[in-house]
Amino acid sequence: MSNIDTKCVNAIRVLAADAIQKAKSGHPGLPLGSAPMAYELWANHMNHNAKDPKWANRDRFILSGGHGSTLLYSLLHFYGYGLTMDDMKQFRQDGSLTPGHPEYGHTVGVEATTGPLGAGMGMAVGMAMAEAHLASMFNRPGYPVVDHYTFALGGDGCMMEGISSEAFSLAGTLGLSKLIILYDSNKISIEGSTNIAFTENVQARMRAFGFQTITVEDGNDLEAIGKAIEEAKADKEHPSFITVKTLIGYGCPAKQGKASAHGEPLGEENVKAMKENLGWPEPDKSFNIPQDVYDHYAELAKKGEAAEEAWNKMFAEYCEKFPEDKARWEKYHTAVNAEALYNNDEFWAYEDKAVATRNLSGKMINRLKDIMPNLIGGSADLAPSNKTHMEGEGDFSKTNYAGRNLHFGVRELAMAAIANGLTLHGGLRAYVATFFVFSDYTKPMVRLAALMGIPVTYVFTHDSIGVGEDGPTHEPIEQLAMLRSLPNINVFRPADATETAAGWYLAATATKTPTALVLTRQALPQLPGSSKEALKGAYVVSEAHDAENMDGILIATGSEVSLAIEAQKELGKSGLDVRVVSMPCMDLFEKQDAAYKESVLPKKVRARVAVEALSSFGWGRYVGLDGATVCMESFGASAPAAQLFKKFGFTKEHVAEVAMKVIAANNE
Repeated sequence: MSNIDTKCVNAIRVLAADAIQKAKSGHPGLPLGSAPMAYELWANHMNHNAKDPKWANRDRFILSGGHGSTLLYSLLHFYGYGLTMDDMKQFRQDGSLTPGHPEYGHTVGVEATTGPLGAGMGMAVGMAMAEAHLASMFNRPGYPVVDHYTFALGGDGCMMEGISSEAFSLAGTLGLSKLIILYDSNKISIEGSTNIAFTENVQARMRAFGFQTITVEDGNDLEAIGKAIEEAKADKEHPSFITVKTLIGYGCPAKQGKASAHGEPLGEENVKAMKENLGWPEPDKSFNIPQDVYDHYAELAKKGEAAEEAWNKMFAEYCEKFPEDKARWEKYHTAVNAEALYNNDEFWAYEDKAVATRNLSGKMINRLKDIMPNLIGGSADLAPSNKTHMEGEGDFSKTNYAGRNLHFGVRELAMAAIANGLTLHGGLRAYVATFFVFSDYTKPMVRLAALMGIPVTYVFTHDSIGVGEDGPTHEPIEQLAMLRSLPNINVFRPADATETAAGWYLAATATKTPTALVLTRQALPQLPGSSKEALKGAYVVSEAHDAENMDGILIATGSEVSLAIEAQKELGKSGLDVRVVSMPCMDLFEKQDAAYKESVLPKKVRARVAVEALSSFGWGRYVGLDGATVCMESFGASAPAAQLFKKFGFTKEHVAEVAMKVIAANNE
């Protein structure tokens, strides 16, 4: 290791330690131990250009151990990605560009929001899959316009979390040779030595998954780290897993190798002692980085600039030589024309017969696949049930990366993380699917998608007690309320073909919001009053005879909208006049202006009943203290669906009875 290399590695350590100390909060252990591998990777093996952080063919780097964020921030600072020294001094402060964990879309150069351990590993697999697919679609002899690596760095915690095993098992099966994992193996977690809970042979596990495994015995040996990375790149058949044995908190005499180095500041005296131990100039000073460090990083950065310049030249020639591919490239990297899709009669067309919304969704996917050639997706081993297969588009596999149908196996959590990675990569629009009750398995990664503001689509079928004979283990109750509680996600439960098309229109045209489509297994009738107004989240699907003097309002979603309309007729026999509102998406309705919301749910009408075969949680804001709900207040049961709907009160007679009581109480 040359003197300037040593100095640049230690600069990462010093800057990270100072930022954490000033914040009096943070995780210094990972940055101090992993600084050499991160430096070697970014300096000599990774194509990236701070002057164009979104360069399409850049190598991707994900810090899966997001708690070590100052490692990434230090690299972004030194390479000139826009993080100033003042930003480093504002680590973990309100509104700063250096939050506690890296946040995509907030800090330039951050490829994915990480924090939940292992999540970055799953998203890295998605990015590697995106690279493989796009390469198969666009590369031509002599023109490898899509040709880059995905690197992820994480530690013992990432390897303990089940999500990494799910994702790596699939990555090995798919032979994603441009995926390279750097494992910061320091054998320390918050509670102490990992031996108290984690003694397996990680390398043997990774080999079983189908990875090439390489071990670097000394985490400070830049030459050995560099050799390992090049060895990983040389394997064209397998993803690679590089174990780098490190010392947590390296350089700080009082803390290195100890659990206390993981998640708390080193302390001012220990920071000073660390600087002295590393031979750092003027150890009493904070945020003191010599100019020759910046000069060297500036020289290193020129490699990335040159790499992009060469790619730009090749891409220009490619576009000239292959104009059809250029046009396809632009279509892949441009949002769908929302106005054209809205006015596309074929997209909105349907047959007037009872059909399950999962089947209608399947038709929408197959209409969209030609409109959006960059649409890619699949299911967690449930495509025949979820109706998510794209006809004639092939299966994505080790022998066919051009396939657009993804098979995730029974791995819902990794599937959702991979969808994030596919979307974050750029150039693709991802959808994933499973039974709605198993949305519980996807939730942490759905939350990350919402937090990152990326338009992943989730197809959740078998959405209520209508699952029937499978029983309460497979009948969702609280899941809809759970998803609705998440910020920045449109949870859409359609009632018929028009509303299902509206849900897919919403998903296809979204730019910064994920969409969850919640769909039935059982057939539903087409509703005469349904319309594109579903895109407003709620609308009047069946009006009262006298809207000015109506007796009440029934509000329903999905399979219960047709039930509410039947109950409306039943109430009419008793001389009661009510409106039926379909509310496929509370999130969208809340975004409408006050005048529209008043027109749908006038405040003067306090006799309201919400009808939904799931938890009542969340309906209070619409029915108020004077209203009521016909919802599930318990788990379901195992019986034919028709019997269950009757058993739990989802009949026109019961809904009408509840409405009568509410109307009577409001007229007292």
